[in-house]
Amino acid sequence: MKKAERINQMLRYINKKQRFTLTDLINEFDISKRTALRDIEALEEMGVPLYAEYGRYGGYRLVRTMNLPPITFTSHEVFALYFAMQAIKSLARSPFRVTFQSISEKFLESVSPKQREQIDNIQNRLSFFHGNQTHEGHYLEEILMAAIEQKVIRIEYAGAKGPTSRSIQPIALYARKGYWYCQAYDVEKTAYRVFRCDRVISLKDANVEHGLDLKEITIHNAHSLWKPTDQAISFSCRITSEGAEKFKQENFPSMKITEREEELYLTGTYEPAEIDFIVSYLAGFGRSLSAIEPSSLKEELRRYYTELIRSLS
Repeated sequence: MKKAERINQMLRYINKKQRFTLTDLINEFDISKRTALRDIEALEEMGVPLYAEYGRYGGYRLVRTMNLPPITFTSHEVFALYFAMQAIKSLARSPFRVTFQSISEKFLESVSPKQREQIDNIQNRLSFFHGNQTHEGHYLEEILMAAIEQKVIRIEYAGAKGPTSRSIQPIALYARKGYWYCQAYDVEKTAYRVFRCDRVISLKDANVEHGLDLKEITIHNAHSLWKPTDQAISFSCRITSEGAEKFKQENFPSMKITEREEELYLTGTYEPAEIDFIVSYLAGFGRSLSAIEPSSLKEELRRYYTELIRSLS
């Protein structure tokens, strides 16, 4: 990192922290003690109001909060931001009602002519291939805001057996393989559930004064709320290392990879109504799976393959 760029970042760091030590700067910016001292001297020469506190627990304190200069980005940061935005192009709808075209035009207008030229050149040398999202969710912003505000909402949901009315407390949203999903707590079923956002027919406030305190539950650990029902069926399949890699790319909270006697197994549960889903999912592993249990699941997979062969003849 160049000194000017480091000093700029250091300004923002100490303005936020207010009090810091040499060790803080050394660890934050990965610099030596000598460089940290020189940087502090440079900050003082710029007029940054620093006060040195001596003694065992000494350090530096910012006398008053500063008005910081506008944020500037290096060319590499500009490139990273621009190509991160390319992901928006694959979304049929985003949680906020903005278009990629609007964001892209504003961003490109804010960069220098040289950076714009470099972006055009990079586009001819770099490309991203990803699946486009084709299924729209019409209440993404409302669901996201309910998750942020920890509100319970009432939705009409087009399930496999027809529309149902559900009271849910959204936890998080995520996009996956062409669909938007909502991780949520189902109030009536008192259980963690995942809903496809394109199946939400209508949405309104449930008028519940206080929802559950889910502050500690995030998109990264929401699956910890998931519990199988009493009707859930356990299954187990021996799986190859190649199959385990495929599992890492697509898996669900109801299943996991375990190891027994130096063999890998895909284990988990599925609900009786999910038999078509679990058969279709396991069929995608092809020859990676063997020793499938229970026998009823093995028979359903055999029927699936038989019908597939028949359709090809």
